[in-house]
Amino acid sequence: MLTKRYPISINEAQEKVNQIKLPIKTETIPVKQANHRVLAKTVTSPYAYPHFRRSGVDGFAIRAEDDHDFPKVFKVVGNIPAGATFDGPLGENETARIMTGAFVPENAAKVIMLEKTSEIANDPDHVKMQNTEKHSNISEIGTEFAEGDELIAADSELNPGGLAILAAFGIREVTVYKRPTVAIITTGSELMQPDEPLQAGKIYNSNGPMIKNLVAESGGQVTSYEQLIDDSGLLKKSLQKAIAENDIVITDGAVSVGDFDFVGDAARSADELLFNKIKMRPGSVTTAFVENHTLVMALSGNPGACFTGFYLYVEPVLRRFVHQKTRVRQTKAVLVAPYHKTNNFDRVLRSQFQITAAGLKVFPNGSDQSGALGNLQTTTCLVKIPHSTEPIALNTEVTTWLLPFK
Repeated sequence: MLTKRYPISINEAQEKVNQIKLPIKTETIPVKQANHRVLAKTVTSPYAYPHFRRSGVDGFAIRAEDDHDFPKVFKVVGNIPAGATFDGPLGENETARIMTGAFVPENAAKVIMLEKTSEIANDPDHVKMQNTEKHSNISEIGTEFAEGDELIAADSELNPGGLAILAAFGIREVTVYKRPTVAIITTGSELMQPDEPLQAGKIYNSNGPMIKNLVAESGGQVTSYEQLIDDSGLLKKSLQKAIAENDIVITDGAVSVGDFDFVGDAARSADELLFNKIKMRPGSVTTAFVENHTLVMALSGNPGACFTGFYLYVEPVLRRFVHQKTRVRQTKAVLVAPYHKTNNFDRVLRSQFQITAAGLKVFPNGSDQSGALGNLQTTTCLVKIPHSTEPIALNTEVTTWLLPFK
């Protein structure tokens, strides 16, 4: 059991975690699997794009020499659907019907929109053009990208739009940062599995599924998940295995000062103890240590504290593994609902925010209790109420963390 704790501030705890050196690795994967992966190498254009002159409209292609004296009649000498080409140049007052995105004849200078033309009765080989166009309606070779141009920069998180760019060039593989591997260990003899009947004195494990999904949406890869009873031998064995096989280990519970809080013992004997107490409520027992070059984040077993601790300390580390900034945006906002409690530690409230003409407004979202979980679905931000012997005044500016995916 960890018998001595040295509380540090929220900022100090975040900075200690931020200073940890991470084992950054890369891998090459198929583009079809790369959505929301982060590029480790800049992707450049293998050729000019478009790589042929392409029509921007449905219409008729004409030469520059014939672009005068409208209205006038042209002889139709070809039909060019998308995907086809056109053999030979256009002659005097000759035209080819062309579809949007189709190949433009080499000596065509303009495409007259279909709406500016009319058919000639009983004469499918000719078309009457009413007027010319202000623009050519042609996308020239290399209009968007020259060969060798940057398509997507390194450290960009790929999204469906980016994947479309890669697909447009037939690029099949990209080099990305490896997602950090994460083991999750939840502890507590009171925890039940979902398929067990409800029992007095026991609860279903809610933190485990929450952490797994928070890790996944933060870019991590959960490689193992265990739910253990309170047993120091089991925990020690599981921790050793998880540390040996993963970049990060997240534990939940067994980190306080009770008789069965065995994670504290592991922290005390670790290679490097980062912190074992934070000046915050809820989650003051949140602990972090490094063992065998692997970060272990020990979160509180209380759902509200676990949720808060993940966003403040774990999410930023997961994002750093793939060269990305945290999605948790720290800012300032005005507290527009009363909060009367005082505390000798900073209190982090699960809250909601509103964007108004006067700026960002925040207000507490239901219970501030560490064990409460009813507001986890609807919480959109975290708000810090500074420690004080007096209740915070209404309309005070407070530090606020806007949460992602909310």
